[in-house]
Amino acid sequence: MRIVLLDSFTTDQGDPDGFWGSLRRLGEVTAYPRTAAADVVARCQGATIVLTNKVVLGANELSALPELRYVGVLATGTNVVDVGAARAAGIAVTNVPGYAVDAVAQLVFALILAFTHDVAGHSAAVKAGAWAASADFCFFLQPLTELAGKNLVLVGSGMIGGAVARIGEAFGMQVVRAAVPGSPTRSARVTLEAALPAADVVSLHCPLTEDTRALVDARFLSAMKPTAILINTGRGGLLDEAALVAALAAGRLRGVGLDVLSAEPPPADHALTNPAAPWAARLVVTPHLGWGTGEARRRLAGVVLENLVAWLGGRSQNRVV
Repeated sequence: MRIVLLDSFTTDQGDPDGFWGSLRRLGEVTAYPRTAAADVVARCQGATIVLTNKVVLGANELSALPELRYVGVLATGTNVVDVGAARAAGIAVTNVPGYAVDAVAQLVFALILAFTHDVAGHSAAVKAGAWAASADFCFFLQPLTELAGKNLVLVGSGMIGGAVARIGEAFGMQVVRAAVPGSPTRSARVTLEAALPAADVVSLHCPLTEDTRALVDARFLSAMKPTAILINTGRGGLLDEAALVAALAAGRLRGVGLDVLSAEPPPADHALTNPAAPWAARLVVTPHLGWGTGEARRRLAGVVLENLVAWLGGRSQNRVV
């Protein structure tokens, strides 16, 4: 049985044996660090099992692979697979939910704290001699802010949103769970119209759907306090990036922390990664690293193996199709 990994590097970071060695007892394993779209069909020929993270397996690719019986997505989202075509072809599809909950929640607060204390900025100033030259025993590059008592609005209250809520409560924040457009109405949820004006921090954790695409638009941003912090560790498509640039240019928002963009990697001239932009000091962008702690990546690899073993044994685990 042939097993092909199309883009193993982001998970194994160059250590395929350390992460995927257990797969070898199930069959012949070929791990490609990266795969271009034009090479997908050729690399998957003869494979019974294909594992992919971001490499797309659309209807055309699936129809060209008659021996393929199983696709394992090395992530939670399954938008890289045409699940309708897989279902029609009798191809099982699995994913890995929940493996990075703690990792992403940890990054959310790393981003928030970047704006409340700017540890990196103060450290750089000290190393540049600012403390040695100070007339006082301390100096502040910006007003420092406590999180206790501040309003944390969560747009999405699944596993990651729940973990963020618990950390926020430990900081003494008032957690507000906002209703997500297109999701079932729950009495405990507050409408966005009511939640946003009082928010000190807004953190996005909802799925990207047609109802939530570009959810954070000019209207959403104008409803927030000019001093609020916006965090997106969910999906880049949740943000109308042009509207965000306009809001930042107008001086709105104390800080914006993004771990995701609409295009990844972004173009070199992307407005939100421009270090010379007037708003650059109010914007932190990280390269989709929230999921990538060593612990989370090893959990991911472990569940990928468990899903596959379950399928081979005729059992269903994390089956999407």
